[in-house]
Amino acid sequence: MSDAKKISDVLRIAVAQFNPTVGDVTGNLAKARAARAEAAGQGADLLLLTELFISGYPPEDLVLKPAFLKACLQAVEALAADTADGGPGVIVGFPRQGEKGRHNSVAILDGGRILGFRDKIDLPNYGEFDEKRVFVEGEMPGPINFRGVRIGVPICEEIWNDLGVCETLAETGAEILLVPNGSPYYRGKVDVRHQVALRQVIETGLPLIFANQLGGQDELVFDGASFAFNGDKSLAFQMSQFEETLSVTTWRRTAEGWRCDQGPMSRIPEKEEADYRACVLGFRDYVNKNGFKSVVLGLSGGIDSAICAAIAVDALGEERVRTIMLPYRYTSQESFADAEACAKALGCHYDIVPIQDPVEGFLSSLSDMFEGTESGITEENLQSRTRGTILMAISNKFGSMVVTTGNKSEMSVGYATLYGDMNGGFNPIKDLYKMQVYALSAWRNENVPPGALGPSGEVIPANILSKAPSAELRPNQTDQDSLPPYPVLDDILECLVEKEMGVDEIVARGHDIATVHRVEHLLYLAEYKRRQSAPGVKITKKNFGRDRRYPITNRFRDR
Repeated sequence: MSDAKKISDVLRIAVAQFNPTVGDVTGNLAKARAARAEAAGQGADLLLLTELFISGYPPEDLVLKPAFLKACLQAVEALAADTADGGPGVIVGFPRQGEKGRHNSVAILDGGRILGFRDKIDLPNYGEFDEKRVFVEGEMPGPINFRGVRIGVPICEEIWNDLGVCETLAETGAEILLVPNGSPYYRGKVDVRHQVALRQVIETGLPLIFANQLGGQDELVFDGASFAFNGDKSLAFQMSQFEETLSVTTWRRTAEGWRCDQGPMSRIPEKEEADYRACVLGFRDYVNKNGFKSVVLGLSGGIDSAICAAIAVDALGEERVRTIMLPYRYTSQESFADAEACAKALGCHYDIVPIQDPVEGFLSSLSDMFEGTESGITEENLQSRTRGTILMAISNKFGSMVVTTGNKSEMSVGYATLYGDMNGGFNPIKDLYKMQVYALSAWRNENVPPGALGPSGEVIPANILSKAPSAELRPNQTDQDSLPPYPVLDDILECLVEKEMGVDEIVARGHDIATVHRVEHLLYLAEYKRRQSAPGVKITKKNFGRDRRYPITNRFRDR
């Protein structure tokens, strides 16, 4: 490379938190090229893309296919060729076939060629991650010389643990750390990332740029929120959360090293806003990336279906959302009014399909077999299963994905009907406990999140928020007939699921021991249902799915 292209005292780094699609190598290459063109237009020297951007993250067992690895390499080579135009160099992640196996790699591209590779050493193997299953560890790295600047490129997990990658890069001459990440959202994750990055800045004395992926991938939501710290531990820049964007940041060489003197300082949403926007982003990407043109859901007049309808409209727009009221003899006039008011406030399509005839038909067909038995849960579940069958028929006829609407409290204790209200392709509130559903609903009535396609104002009628929740499967039924009060239930469940606390510890918090034992029993008993449930957005540190893998056959109880 000629001296004219070497960096002197100013380095302009473009950070792209873009939304790749797993497996769409051609589309992801096009996104990388678009990012590079935007970066070039703003005078950037270097474009930093995120972990495994070319393949999408996480690619899981796709990397076992040689044809897929070949396609990814070809895309990286094509992107490298683009850099012959003298514009920005590129750091991009992709899965690479090496001599010792498959690697989670980063390629550094400039001057029309690949300057080098960095293979990830620290492969996470916990929670939602299982990289050791498909990748092999790389070698301890040194810095890459980019136009006269020695850049260290630790990859995601390598800054989270103490394997010495950042320290080694600093000791071998790195001047700045650029970290491509695929770090999924959970509540409070931005603060966690800041602390992780700060620890490496303190240990190395080097500035660090954390570039994070954006977008939904199955149950995971990547929230962006890319940032950087200067070597003196000050926040250098903060990009927005839940928004696909590119920012060009200006770094200047000083006596103390490289320092950022131009970059965005975006507001990071908190609590209910962050959770709600994660639900919208995860839902939107699941529907759109899987090619569904529209969605349909049962709108019962209850809180869970109401917030799911709001999320769907905010994600897709009212014209792509169809709601169905499916009344039976126990459906109250209050529920009729609330469901209709909710659909009207959201502006989405609303139909009424009574289920009296099909339910009675099932009961008639089973009358001889059921003769002499008492009516109970079986007959109640027939209502739910009839509703599920009708929604699936509408899905089959019109190609709309069914949205399932059970919250985490219900999914935890099995307060849901297999092949009934559990029918569906995706559940946007699967990882929200009941009281969190109420909190997010109240927040949405007061706020419209950025990028939402739904209306402002009260979209979830106040009566839905204030009335006692009920499945309405028998006269005068409420959820609390079968379950502890939701504030009690949710706290016990959070202790059991997120914190893995023992019964004695939970009782010490003030809970009744018999109630704790009952909830624990129901939690284990419902595992077989959860294995058959639709995927849903991950919001907590431990969701039902990738994070929590309990056996279905399980006799352990904490006595």
